[in-house]
Amino acid sequence: MNESAAEGAGLVALVGVYRADLRAFLRARCADESEAEDVLQELWLKVANLPAGPVANGRAYLFRVANNLVLDRLRARHRAMRRDRAWLEDGAAAGAAVADRPDPAPRADEALLRQEETALVRRAIAGLPTGARRALELHRLDGWPQAEVARIMQISLSGVEKHLAVAMKHLRRTLADCGYFDPAASDVQGNE
Repeated sequence: MNESAAEGAGLVALVGVYRADLRAFLRARCADESEAEDVLQELWLKVANLPAGPVANGRAYLFRVANNLVLDRLRARHRAMRRDRAWLEDGAAAGAAVADRPDPAPRADEALLRQEETALVRRAIAGLPTGARRALELHRLDGWPQAEVARIMQISLSGVEKHLAVAMKHLRRTLADCGYFDPAASDVQGNE
């Protein structure tokens, strides 16, 4: 398949056309054959999921994406190294042996619980009346003051307060029904 025919079929076809050149480029950038293959596969997946659209120079675009993928991997490795170095240094300062220090990564069960809680809160927010949901998103999620929320929604400040009260009551009830929230503890904390 030539380049002009491949351009009609999209970027995925161009990956096939330039596969050998891309592999050589990635081998030189990664200095590891298996990582170069991984990045080439990642490149194919990335362009396969891109929306169709005109690209002025498909070859240059593919090489740019491949280079960016290599840089992303390099940055991730550097972040991991900094995190690991900090973990080692913190433990050394505390005098603990490496084997005795807890792993800084979140436990799998805690991560799963956080995902479930997040999904629950998202469903609860989606179930709010439109005005309450909009006021909550603007105030709590986007960080706008209530007066600005009133201006954006073109309602009074007391209207915003009522919407937020409805939203909070709904969220508390939903979380309490699922065992994630103790309304009695909230009342005690709120009155202190």
